[in-house]
Amino acid sequence: MQERELKALLQKLKDGSASQEDKDFIESWYLQYVKDAPSNHLSAEEIAEDAVEIWSVLQPTVAARKIMPLWTRIAAAGSIIIFFSIGIYFILRNRYATNDNVSKINQSHDIAPGRNQATLTLANGQTILLTKNMSGQIAKQGKTTVQAANGQLIYQASDAEQIIAYNTISTAKGEQSPYPITLADGTRIWLNAESKISFPTAFNQKERVVKLTGEAYFEVKHNVNHPFKVETAGQIIEDIGTSFNVNAYPDEKVIKTTLAEGIVKVNNLTLKPGQQTDGLSVKNVNVAPYTAWRTGDFDFQDENIESIMRQLARWYNIEVEYSGRIPEDGYTATISRKRNISAILRALERAQSIHFRIEGRRVIVSK
Repeated sequence: MQERELKALLQKLKDGSASQEDKDFIESWYLQYVKDAPSNHLSAEEIAEDAVEIWSVLQPTVAARKIMPLWTRIAAAGSIIIFFSIGIYFILRNRYATNDNVSKINQSHDIAPGRNQATLTLANGQTILLTKNMSGQIAKQGKTTVQAANGQLIYQASDAEQIIAYNTISTAKGEQSPYPITLADGTRIWLNAESKISFPTAFNQKERVVKLTGEAYFEVKHNVNHPFKVETAGQIIEDIGTSFNVNAYPDEKVIKTTLAEGIVKVNNLTLKPGQQTDGLSVKNVNVAPYTAWRTGDFDFQDENIESIMRQLARWYNIEVEYSGRIPEDGYTATISRKRNISAILRALERAQSIHFRIEGRRVIVSK
């Protein structure tokens, strides 16, 4: 059984979809390997939780290279017995370890993940808090209505609309848009944390232009007669029938446009699916890590700790402080954005000699 299949089995146990046969299998191995453990035994659910953390932990590439021969032997053996014997060993080792820094995280005031909400600012300056449970008409501007329906925020404009009015939707730290925003032309937009997008309520000009700060995912309704453009501080992205992600945070070194489907032009550079640009050059990438936030995950691929902490700061609404020299290793893992921050920090600590301390909404990072 491959690692992916094992993680799927553990996830089934965690989310309640595991069969009785699945449960019996996991528990039988659990009982075999914890019989010599301390008296405060783990439950099968705790095993599932920790196993997901360990096997999808943010392992630095240096450490990953060191353990590769072990995983190669595991895969070659093709045995779930080996997976569980090794897995349970690491679970118990980490659960009963006396690492002071891990204890501090567990005992500190934890920080919950961000919320699904955003703020809509109408053309007249009125603000409306957008939440998941809203429904019906939210606003009317000229001949354009704004409605929450079918899990979307929908702009419906009359063909006779002549007024050019602009709206803004923004998210603070610890927020993301609770649903896709469907513009008057049918284009859909998802907004990540600490982001802002401005757009006309109706498109009655030659070009359809929106302005973005932060991060958003676009599914553009293509219209060859009315090009769709996204303006950021350093890029102009023009759709040619496409889905793409734009990361344009002010605190990032470069603006990244990543193409999932179709074709786009960025500063006169043409992108094909699976390509990314910083506005100067084009490279091939795995699109998944750059769009994972939209489906509820962090997907770190050989990312350094400072990049990871910037993402955590936006989603958990925290301040980050560094103490001493910080490791330069790259971390690779996928972990849910729905988990409290302590789960991610514990995984980072297990993966490398790095430590965290939570003080209110501040996370202190040290070697």
